[in-house]
Amino acid sequence: MSKSIVPYNDSKKSKTAQVRDMFDNISRKYDFLNHFLSFGIDHYWRARMVRIASREPHARVLDIATGTGDQAIRLAKKLSPQRIDAVDLSEKMMEVGREKVKKAGLEELIHFQKADCQSLPFEHNTFDIVTVSFGVRNFENLAQSLSEIHRVLKPGGLLLILEFSHPTSFPIKQLYSFYNKCILPLIGFIVSGDKRAYTYLPESIKAFPSGKNFANILRTNDFIATRFTSMTGGIATIYSGIKGKK
Repeated sequence: MSKSIVPYNDSKKSKTAQVRDMFDNISRKYDFLNHFLSFGIDHYWRARMVRIASREPHARVLDIATGTGDQAIRLAKKLSPQRIDAVDLSEKMMEVGREKVKKAGLEELIHFQKADCQSLPFEHNTFDIVTVSFGVRNFENLAQSLSEIHRVLKPGGLLLILEFSHPTSFPIKQLYSFYNKCILPLIGFIVSGDKRAYTYLPESIKAFPSGKNFANILRTNDFIATRFTSMTGGIATIYSGIKGKK
């Protein structure tokens, strides 16, 4: 990304550490705010990504920046893979995720592990599919993280990324900008008590190289057949890329 955006502007901590602290702080309110502030549309976006994943081999799946496990649970229910590894920086977010997974009876299928995407604790060529939902903006070193994802994917394996993007058409662009600047930070602060978490969100979205720009970054980092699909007027985008078979 052209500009480094961090949650707390704490010069003593890396972006990775600040992101971990932020999600630890809001872990118990995250699911409610995520669905409430998106008006529930995030369910549709996640379902679209699962449909894309269902078209490819999916015995082994890795869900990065899994948070409270929403995407992992949806993948488990719809795809029935052999195993899903779900990794995140925030232990407290995963605590919530483990509760949800236990309630859904998916403990034997979904396995949580604290891990940094810049150094994934898996062997080369392990996964058929890697998914990242609303997490790429938080990567401290994007190139290193994409290199690690490429490493752990099997040849021919699929990377799927769901991320917020930049609407360009009137009036969605103007309404989205007003909502992100004025409404989202206020409600986020009132509910979560973390003033910076929900101002960091729109700042990081604005700094993210969405659409064609991010697809080009995937190609630069050795992914082929890259595509991007804009949704809901450009509010979110699904990106895909394949690890070559050579």
